[in-house]
Amino acid sequence: MAPGADTEVVGCVVVRGGQYDGKQGGSFAAGVSAQSAGARSLCLHQVTLPPGSRGRPHLHAGHESAILVVRGSVEVWHGEKLDEHTVLKSGDYLYIPPDTPHVPVNTGAVDMVAVVARTDPDEQEGVRLIDPPQWLMDRIGSLREAARG
Repeated sequence: MAPGADTEVVGCVVVRGGQYDGKQGGSFAAGVSAQSAGARSLCLHQVTLPPGSRGRPHLHAGHESAILVVRGSVEVWHGEKLDEHTVLKSGDYLYIPPDTPHVPVNTGAVDMVAVVARTDPDEQEGVRLIDPPQWLMDRIGSLREAARG
């Protein structure tokens, strides 16, 4: 049985298997978190975004995120008004400051797979969905939302 958030972890914890759909979109491997390993200050997991899909605009309240794209490519709309646009490809890293709105978009032909680290050990607790501006929905709204919980 995996340790819970209230469990004192004495040694190393191996996490194998497990998956969930994030409320911000995308399919997540359970990874390291308060729930899976008793982590107190971080979360580390893998996210998959299928081709022709997008996440939901969101931010992580009070938490930093770092992303490493390991396969495929992804467009990220980010910034206070979601009007900044960055294209990441395999091998690229992205730092997202706390409370920064962002939305990933996979317009490529293959799954985008990334490793995500965040200073929120509770995986989904700090996720806040936000309403996107209409101009952005006009641009990406035709893409299906990736699986979500």
